[in-house]
Formats: sequence, structure tokens, C-alpha cells
Amino acid sequence: MDVKIWTYIIVGITFAIYIGIAIWTRAGSTKEFYVAGGGVSPMANGMATAADWMSAASFISMAGIISFAGYDGAVYLMGWTGGYVLLALLLAPYLRKFGKFTVPDFIGDRYYSKTARSVAVFCALIVSFTYVAGQMRGVGVVFSRFLEVEINTGVIIGMVIVLFYAVLGGMKGITYTQVAQYCVLIFAFMVPAIFISIQMTGNPIPQLGMGSTVAGGDVYLLDKLNGLSTELGFAEYTDGSKSMLDVFAITLALMVGTAGLPHVIVRFFTVKNVKDARKSAGLALVFIVILYTTAPAVSVFARTNLIETVSNKNYAEMPQWFKNWEKTGLLMFNDKNGDGKIQYVKGDAFVLKDGKPQKDQPNPESANELYIDNDIMVLANPEIAKLPNWVIALVAAGALAAALSTAAGLLLVISAAVSHDLIKKMVNPNISEKGELWSARISAAIAVVVAGYFGINPPGFVAAVVALAFGLAAASFFPAIILGIFHKRMNKEGAVAGMVVGMGLMLYYMAKYKLGWIGEMPDKSEWWFGISPEGFGTVAMIANFIVALVVSKFTPAPPQEVQDIVENIRIPSGAGEAGAAH
Repeated sequence: MDVKIWTYIIVGITFAIYIGIAIWTRAGSTKEFYVAGGGVSPMANGMATAADWMSAASFISMAGIISFAGYDGAVYLMGWTGGYVLLALLLAPYLRKFGKFTVPDFIGDRYYSKTARSVAVFCALIVSFTYVAGQMRGVGVVFSRFLEVEINTGVIIGMVIVLFYAVLGGMKGITYTQVAQYCVLIFAFMVPAIFISIQMTGNPIPQLGMGSTVAGGDVYLLDKLNGLSTELGFAEYTDGSKSMLDVFAITLALMVGTAGLPHVIVRFFTVKNVKDARKSAGLALVFIVILYTTAPAVSVFARTNLIETVSNKNYAEMPQWFKNWEKTGLLMFNDKNGDGKIQYVKGDAFVLKDGKPQKDQPNPESANELYIDNDIMVLANPEIAKLPNWVIALVAAGALAAALSTAAGLLLVISAAVSHDLIKKMVNPNISEKGELWSARISAAIAVVVAGYFGINPPGFVAAVVALAFGLAAASFFPAIILGIFHKRMNKEGAVAGMVVGMGLMLYYMAKYKLGWIGEMPDKSEWWFGISPEGFGTVAMIANFIVALVVSKFTPAPPQEVQDIVENIRIPSGAGEAGAAH
């Protein structure tokens, strides 16, 4: 059977499972809708958290970035895993004890202010929409290649599926769907990695295969890749080109942004108590590590196979996968010197406009003739390595599982921010349980449509978009959460001023240096302190901390009862009975 039929079968089966789970676990109350009734087992919650965590950026884009950036791509590995540890160990237990399952709810109550709540709702919506755009783009990429439909059509199919189980089942439906999605995505990531590791090095463990010698020779695989890279004018794969300051800034922005991500924080309220929350956090880390330690190996395998397949080879003799990816526009070739061979060297093959290559405008300043989108590397990897068709289809199903699992979690945050934090807490406090449930479902449906629009018109490739979302979370939420837990004197004036300054700075920098919305897109040499937009969340976060602390010093202290609550949160006694009070 060909790839297309295999893909239809495997993707069809996985989608049927997701929809079946959604019908089986549909939410009947707001508690079930927001926190799955609070009775999920640590094991199931650990798997669901891992699936929620490992988005399209982790599955599709991360190994692709490392494939092209080499050592520089390690910032994503360090930032995302470090951030998870920070969240699980430092923040989640305290937030769980405070008993507020949404970030705006925590900020609204801790800072005793409707203004603080409104700012937090705005930040939650901006962060979640930016993040979900990356997921929808991932869905579109998979559909466009493997089911041979337009990227836009792929995004719409993804919207319909996620709408079904997110709106019907709420957090209850999402949690159990994510358990299934984790099983699909981890199997789909590991099977080709093991296959290719055996094929290239004879070692069945990809993490060890990456550092082994090439099968049948005495050259180490990384040395071989370094040689191939330098021959083509690229930097050595194991060398970095980014400044240490930028590497530090991106890693820290990803770490603290991760710790402030609202869709992961809510996960710790789906279990019965703080003990189970800690247990599920530890299990989730184990489940995440499996993929994150394999990603560098996958990127090395993919990059080596790619260079050997395309470099200086006849275009007419390219395998079928090459032609298939060309149709999607994510791989483009222009024979500049007319010799019929692919010159794959350093430089941009096409003129870039707003960071995107223009198909009809080859770049005359570079000898490079081939453009390869970062996002195709993991998906094309089994095809490049000539693995069986069912493995290729399995990877497609895994990528969809990764994208949809995170998209669903984010949509829930958006619907909770609107229905719980905006309507129930500010606009209409007397709304009935049924009314709140309906408003949550309607806002989730509207959010899906907006997310779909961003998926069709994305501001960059998947991981870059996601990195910006983390920067926004770092700039807005992290200081307010940290100071809210660990600084009794922090008041509403300081928190609001900090969040507004942090978010404003990050949005300005993004608009000017990443999206080109303010005048002409500036050159990298004009970046502030030499820090990229993906790392600027660190600068904005520091500004947030400074403004918050200075303003709080010159304004009245919080009420005594708030100070007592903060004091109580930090004492572990009786933490077992953390109430998920609404």
C-alpha cells in the first residue's frame, strides 16, 4: 500500500479514538469542564501533561531547528526542559495550594483587583493565541503533505476535530484524549528513530547511536556530519554561531515562559491533591525526557541523510519524497547555473520577504539553489531514510497528535479566561452553572476559528511562533506569579504596572524586529543588546520585575488578609487538601 492509503488508515483510526473518547467523557459540569472533576490519576495526568507539553514545536520543529542550527538549536532543549522542572517543582504546588486553577484567577485574587484580573486575561489570550497559531500551522503542514490537501484545508480539518472534543468534553475530554495522543506521538517519534539509528550506526538506541561510529566504518557520525557541513560552507554542526548572551536570553525566556504557561498550570488541578500533583509532575518529566533526549539524534540522522541525498545530485533523479514536498512549497529548488544538479550550500536560495522565501525570486547573491523549511525535517526523515510506508504514515499521525493535544489545552485556557475570569468574575457574577458552561463552549468555538485564521496566516515557522509565545508569557506572567507567591509586600499597583510594561515591551519588540509591522524590518545588527526576538522575553521580564518592585515600594501595602494568605501558601502543612475553589 502507498503512503497516502496508510496515512488515511492510521490517521483515521487515531481520529476515531479521539472522537470516541470525547463522547465518552463529555463534561456535565463546570468543574468537569475546567479541571476534569479533579479526580484524574497521577499516571493519566502525567501522560496528558506530557502530550500537552510536547506540541507541534517539540515534535515537528525542534529536531528540524537542531538539524539546521546544530549546536545553537540546543537552546530549545535546555529552555523547554528546564522550564518544565521550574514549573513542576517551584510554582505548581504553591498555585495548587492557593486553589486557583487559572492564572488570571490567581492574579485577580492575589492582587485583589479587577484591573489586575483584566490585564491577566488579556495576557492569557495573547499568549494562548500566539501559541495555538503554531499548532494549527503544524496540523496544516502534515495534512498538506500526507493527505495532499492545501495547508489551509488541513488547518480547517484540524479545527473541526479539536473543536469537537474540546467543546464537548472540556478538560475531562481533553485529558483522556491526550493520554491516547501521548501514546501515538511517542510511538511515532521513537519507531523511525530506532530504525534509522540501526540503519546508520548499528546501535538500536538513538541517544547512543548519535555518538557512535557509522555502520561499517570507524568514522564517528558527528565527525562525518561536521565534515559534510563544512564542505558545503556551513559552520561545523557542533559549533554555535549565536552569541552566548543571546543563547542565555533565549534559554531563560523559554524557561520562565514555560513556567508561566497557563495551559500547563491548570493540569495540576485535575488530580485530587498536592501529593498527586507532584507525582504526576515527576511522571510527566519521565515521559517528556524520552522524546527530548531522542530529538538531537533524529536531527543528526536527518541532516546527514539529507545532505547525502541532495547535495550535487541530479534534480531529475530525485526520489519521490522530494517531488511530494515540492508541491507543498516547503521545499523549493531553482537551477541557477542550469547544470541540472542541486547546489546545496550556505546562503538563502530565494529572496526573503518578511522572513519568507519568494518562490519566483531566486537570490542572485547566493550560489545555494535549495530551500528547505525547518518544519519538514522530522516528517520527511523516514522517507529520506527509505523506511516502510506505514512508518511514514505513523509519523504523520504522531505529528497531528502532538499539535492537536496542545491546541486543545490552549483552547481550554482561552475559554476559561473568557467564561470564568471575564464573565463570571467580572461581568455577571450571578451566572448559572449551565450559563457558564455554555459561555465556555461558545468562547472555545470562537477561539478555534481565530486560531485557524492564525494557522492559515502564520507569523513564521512553528517553533519560532511558539518561542514568541513563551517570550510573552515570560514578560507578563512569570514575575506576577513569583512575586505573588514569595513576596508578601507585592501589591496590585506593582503587579499591574509590571505586567503592562513587560507585555508592552515584548509586543513592541516582536512587532518591530520579528513581524516588520513598524517600518522596515531592521537588520540583526540593530537588535537591542544583540538579543533576538525569541530571547527578548528575558529583557522584558527583568523590566517587569524592576517596575513591579519599584512601584510597590512607593504604593500602599496589600491588605493584611492577603499577606496572611501568602504566608500560609508557603507552609507545606495541610497541603494535602488543597481545594480547587472556583
